[in-house]
Amino acid sequence: MCNMTFEETSGENSSERMESVAKALEEVLSSALPQGCITVGVYEAAKSLNADPDNVVLCLLATDDEEDVALQIHFTLIQAFCCENDINILRVSNMRRLAEIVGGGKPGGEPTDLHCVLVTNPQSSLCKDPALSKVHRFCRDSRCLDQWVPVINLPDR
Repeated sequence: MCNMTFEETSGENSSERMESVAKALEEVLSSALPQGCITVGVYEAAKSLNADPDNVVLCLLATDDEEDVALQIHFTLIQAFCCENDINILRVSNMRRLAEIVGGGKPGGEPTDLHCVLVTNPQSSLCKDPALSKVHRFCRDSRCLDQWVPVINLPDR
């Protein structure tokens, strides 16, 4: 059921709504991280999705390089799996900001693969989190508009 008004889908409220959802996404990531409910990396995400897809509440696909064909193939496979298992998906731009939120790597080590980030269902109250509900509502409303993988720009801080 889609409850979006015309103003919400194409108007001044659209940019405000996107900012609101981006802020909610940051809240979700910030609260899930200390609980150990974040899986980072394409390979690690694929393993987690295969092992327990019912535990995944959100999938983020991030890239600043649209030309990487191998990465796009991975994204297509992950998107198909998530759609088949009713997992909400968001495409995230601004990988630098994503790295700031979830931790972009170990000091002196290789940078972390942030192309795929999964948020899993914790034992605590994240599943009742209003920020997560807002992100889920945005994903649902986007699907009603035939935007199966909506794009969110994480604003710089």
